[in-house]
Amino acid sequence: MTKTIAMTSIMDDIYDVYRTFDELELITNAIERWDIDCIDQLPAYMKLFYEALLDVYKEMEEAMTKEGKLYRVQYAKEAMKQLSQAYFVEAKWYHENYFPTMEEYMKIALVTAGYIMITITSFVGMGEIVIKYIFDWPSNNPKIVKASSIVGRLMDDIVSHKFEQERGHVASAVECYMKQHRVSVEKACEELNKQVENAWKDINEELVIRPTAGVPIPVLTVILNLARVTDFLYKEGDGYTDVGKVTKTGITSLLIDPISI
Repeated sequence: MTKTIAMTSIMDDIYDVYRTFDELELITNAIERWDIDCIDQLPAYMKLFYEALLDVYKEMEEAMTKEGKLYRVQYAKEAMKQLSQAYFVEAKWYHENYFPTMEEYMKIALVTAGYIMITITSFVGMGEIVIKYIFDWPSNNPKIVKASSIVGRLMDDIVSHKFEQERGHVASAVECYMKQHRVSVEKACEELNKQVENAWKDINEELVIRPTAGVPIPVLTVILNLARVTDFLYKEGDGYTDVGKVTKTGITSLLIDPISI
C-alpha cells in the first residue's frame, strides 16, 4: 500500500509538472496497456517510473498468487489505469486552456483525488472478509466512497489552489466555483467547506445510521480512516506537499512515541 501511494505521488507530479503533453499521451497509453515492452517508447525519466510501477504490482501478484487471490491485483491495476486516464483529462484541459464547469471538474477530480484507487488497493491484502463483490462495489461510486473523495478533493483544493495556480495547473474546485457562481475566493472556500461538512455527514450516515448492506463494517472503516487521514493532512494547510511540524508531530505521536500508562 505504501509503495502504491508513493508511485501515485510520483505519477501525479509527472502529470502536473515534469512533462510535455506528448509525453503524457505516451505514459497514459503505456499504463493502459500495462506491458513492459511499452517502456522503449518513453523518455528516460518516465522509463524509471514505469518500470517501478509495474514492479510494485508484480510484487502484489506474487503475494496474492500464493494465497490464491490473484484476481484482486487485476482490480488494483484497473483502478490505477482509471487514475492515470483522469490525470490525463486534467492535463488536456490545462494544455487546451479549458476551464471546466464545477460539475465537469468534480466528475474527474473525484477520481484524481485517488480515493477510489487507494480504497480498492487497500482491499487487496485484507483477509477472507473481502470477496469479489467488495472490489466491484467502489467502482459504482457508492455514497461513502464518493463522500470520502469529496473530503479529500475539496480540502486539498482549498489549501493548495493558490500554489498550484502559480506553478501552472488546471483550475481547481476553488477557481471553478468562483467562475461559475461569480463569487470571491473567500466565498468559494466557504461554500466548498460546507460541502466537506455535508460529505462527513454522509460518511457518518453510511457507518452509523444506515450501514451499506452486504459491506462488512471493517471495509467501511477502511474508507473512514482514509478520510481521517485527509482531514489530518489538510486541516492546517497542505501537510502532504509541505510536511511541517504539525504533520511530523502527529505521525510521530501515533507511530513512534510511547503512550504513558
